[in-house]
Amino acid sequence: MIHLKISIITSVYNNKATIKDAIESVLSQTYGNIEYIIVDGASGDGTVEVVQSYGNKITKFVSEPDKGIYDGLNKGLSLATGDVIGFLHSDDLYENAKVLEELAKAFDEGVDAVYGDLVYTAKEDTSKVLRYWKSRDFDKSLLAKGWMPAHPTFFVRKEVYEKYGNFDTSFRIAADYDFMLRVLSAGINVTYLPKILYKMRVGGESNKSIKNIIQKSKEDLKALKNNEVGGVYTLGYKNLSKIIQFVRR
Repeated sequence: MIHLKISIITSVYNNKATIKDAIESVLSQTYGNIEYIIVDGASGDGTVEVVQSYGNKITKFVSEPDKGIYDGLNKGLSLATGDVIGFLHSDDLYENAKVLEELAKAFDEGVDAVYGDLVYTAKEDTSKVLRYWKSRDFDKSLLAKGWMPAHPTFFVRKEVYEKYGNFDTSFRIAADYDFMLRVLSAGINVTYLPKILYKMRVGGESNKSIKNIIQKSKEDLKALKNNEVGGVYTLGYKNLSKIIQFVRR
């Protein structure tokens, strides 16, 4: 399994407060064949200096102006040379040091993508779980019912991006949802790893204001229509499903 190279991409802008936690989470992984790429949007708050302090422990580092997180992630994709690609946002952590090792085992079965569970944590205390996004085995019919995997847990082979394209930057908040609908509705071979893989601090871009929540819903609906998966009812089911995540915690 060690032959499988996993590329991890972090897109960051002015996040000195937590970028170190994200970096340490990657560097602490027990898996031995990791390419770590950080794409910075020309931060001015000290983020660049934090990243540079790790020297060659960061495989590739770019700092230049970009057009937002998805532009940054696309830059990372263009730099990635791994067999499998995953993302770690600069606020977040992997659940433990063996996450990438477990993912490599799952990919050893020859699948195109692997996903798992995610927990939302308090911003100042990542041991405090506020919401539990428990996924399930994939069934294509679930897409029209508003189901989707948690994107940060969605690890995908590089050739899937080469075949189906990267993130559509016309989406400001929901390009990840659009991408997952695109590849999952196309019928790629995916498997569910029933474990918590990812810890996300609350306060992300899509939910930090009423304005962003409305924008996210508009973009979700656009993604559904673009990929011919569903419409308003699908969006309604998708939003209602989040209530269960709070109950599960």
